Amino acid sequence: MNQHTAQVHVALIGYGFAGRTFHAPLIQSVPGLSLALVASRDAGKVRADLPDMEVIGEPLQAATDPRIGLVVIASPNHTHAPLARAALTAGKHVVVDKPFTLDLREARELVTLARRQDRVLSVFQNRRWDSDFLAVREAIDAGLIGEVVHFESRIERFRPQVRARWREQAGPGSGLWWDLGPHLVDQALQLFGLPDTVHASLTAQRTGATTDDWAHVVLGFGTRRAILHAGMLAAGSVARFIVHGSKGSAVKQRPDPQEAQLLAGVRPGAARWGLDDDALQLHDGSGIQLRPAPRGDQARYYLLLRDAVLGIGDNPVPPAQALAVMAVLEAAAASAAQGRTLAPALTEEERAAFGE
Repeated sequence: MNQHTAQVHVALIGYGFAGRTFHAPLIQSVPGLSLALVASRDAGKVRADLPDMEVIGEPLQAATDPRIGLVVIASPNHTHAPLARAALTAGKHVVVDKPFTLDLREARELVTLARRQDRVLSVFQNRRWDSDFLAVREAIDAGLIGEVVHFESRIERFRPQVRARWREQAGPGSGLWWDLGPHLVDQALQLFGLPDTVHASLTAQRTGATTDDWAHVVLGFGTRRAILHAGMLAAGSVARFIVHGSKGSAVKQRPDPQEAQLLAGVRPGAARWGLDDDALQLHDGSGIQLRPAPRGDQARYYLLLRDAVLGIGDNPVPPAQALAVMAVLEAAAASAAQGRTLAPALTEEERAAFGE
């Protein structure tokens, strides 16, 4: 890419937490992507950050605008499928924030439509490029832990008050599992492939909670177990990752710093962008070695996405991987409701496509 390369004009639908914190700054950091308009009902909020930005109040108008090549959907979860369908039908490439859709049926319909339209359809799994996950992945790939038998991935916070936002109120696609589960599931599938079994427990623990704010999900991969956990009442120190294997254990205590950096106004390309001073701890039964965490860079998602749109690279999160995540999310929700262990409802063709 250079300054002479044609720009991909981008419409961002939604300027809530995800759109404002992640999508807008990451898109603007990538040469070849031009954030051309934002769909939001709060133009003042957008222009406080982006003074010259074109803002429109109607999401459907943004999804089908003839000037736009790429539509990024960061609106409430129940709007993902209809807006993606409209954008794909209008011939746009589409990025959908997680979760992809509300169910596997909707996800399959969009994948079929994208294939028919010959458009790139991708889900925003930015946390594949987090320093904590990269540290764990590198250690596993290098054989430093041996054969992994136990994997824990935890995102826990201390937010005892239920906030007045759609993610924490009862409704389609709300709740902590649909909010943080997509990250936890996607990372586990990137490491270990498709699980054989899913067993989940979801509940609402905080006073006044009307949807789940605690999730504990166990994925079975033969004899290996992956524990995915999220909660809103964890005030003490908890490790982000714990991995046990035949040669030892790995512990990553603190999470990747990029979300905090973005909230503080730090942008990709800054001197300390993505730098993580919390080393991975490697335990071998006789001592501890420290392994520096790789630098995180969530902007890599949009760099790769740009190349996919231009036809010179692969989709960083292809539809087959998005469908697999949806199948596990859906299986976990059903497992929690039914109180039994389930298998992800993927076809043989979908399972084969995941490994391509």
